[in-house]
Amino acid sequence: MSKFRIPFEKVDWITSSFLIGTFLIAATVVPWYIINCDQSWFQWLMFAFMVPATAMSITLGYHRLFSHLSFKAKWPVKLFTLVFGACAFENSCLDWSSDHRKHHKHVDHDEDPYDISKGFFWAHMGWLMFKLRPDKTNDNVNDLLKDRLVMWQHKYVQWIALLVGLVGPAILGGAYNHFFTELPVWQGALGGFLIAGVLRVVVVQHSTFFINSLCHTIGQRPYSTKHSARDSIIMAFATFGEGYHNYHHEFQHDYRNGVKPWQWDPTKWTIWTLSKLGLASNLRRVPDSKILLAEMGEARLRAEEKLAALNAAHPTMTERAHVMLNELCEDLAKKLCRTGKTRCPARRSVEADTGWLATRNPRSHEVRAFHSPDASNRITAI
Repeated sequence: MSKFRIPFEKVDWITSSFLIGTFLIAATVVPWYIINCDQSWFQWLMFAFMVPATAMSITLGYHRLFSHLSFKAKWPVKLFTLVFGACAFENSCLDWSSDHRKHHKHVDHDEDPYDISKGFFWAHMGWLMFKLRPDKTNDNVNDLLKDRLVMWQHKYVQWIALLVGLVGPAILGGAYNHFFTELPVWQGALGGFLIAGVLRVVVVQHSTFFINSLCHTIGQRPYSTKHSARDSIIMAFATFGEGYHNYHHEFQHDYRNGVKPWQWDPTKWTIWTLSKLGLASNLRRVPDSKILLAEMGEARLRAEEKLAALNAAHPTMTERAHVMLNELCEDLAKKLCRTGKTRCPARRSVEADTGWLATRNPRSHEVRAFHSPDASNRITAI
């Protein structure tokens, strides 16, 4: 039996040291500081600002704006997300977007940079710690290579991250103690560095990492089972709306991840607000009919799987249930056409992910729907 051997020659020592070092500091030094040193409310105020500023610069900026082009933004929005996105220490926007586009193109396959089939740890952070592939190329981000702000951040990302993300909170923490409290300056500086700096980096990074790992392992798949991405309400709260990952992988260019009105997606609300302020435009949305058809298709597949499992034990009951399922899907297809959201022209059918065909009589406008066993995964009319 061969022994497991860590490929030390392929370890990215800089990245690995940073990821392990910051985690150990957050787990040991930060609790020591909180227990043994006096903190001012200003240190925690910086933490409360830096967490959403850096996290949403990743979700709104790196992810939805630059990676998926789901909306357009004015330069102040771009600059803010590029500066505070760098403070997350998740690499430059150019490299991040390149990796993410590869992830969507090759999800669950070997070319996927954080392929979940290689294991939970690999998808979470292992892919960052080991250089198992040749030096990556950015040939899939030609649009970003032409963006001056993106290229400026790519050139100076380490300096921006260090100065704004770590040194800045330390200076501000020390200055606050010096001018507004009687606490030692060094305690304020150390607290700013540890709480608004290191602890914040660890929290934001692992929230992002869990999207790549946990949201490809646990959760629901209401829109598609063709890939491992899953919806997780818990991760949606932890990542400002990024947890609805099954929807995102099926409709990646939608500026919304939480597409339902009640779903928690502060990133979506922020983009919408920016559009009303004139700072964002061209918000891309998937038509409601296409979303409904995807949900209907997956619901039908789940129902048929359950019916197949019951068939051996209760064949008569299963047959009756199958008839009821057909009637339900027929009724839903009719309602979909009547809403006007999906065109059902005369002598033409609508074939959707559900595998159902809907037709409309040109004279009576009566809508008829029937199951197509040969229906493929496509929408021929929306």
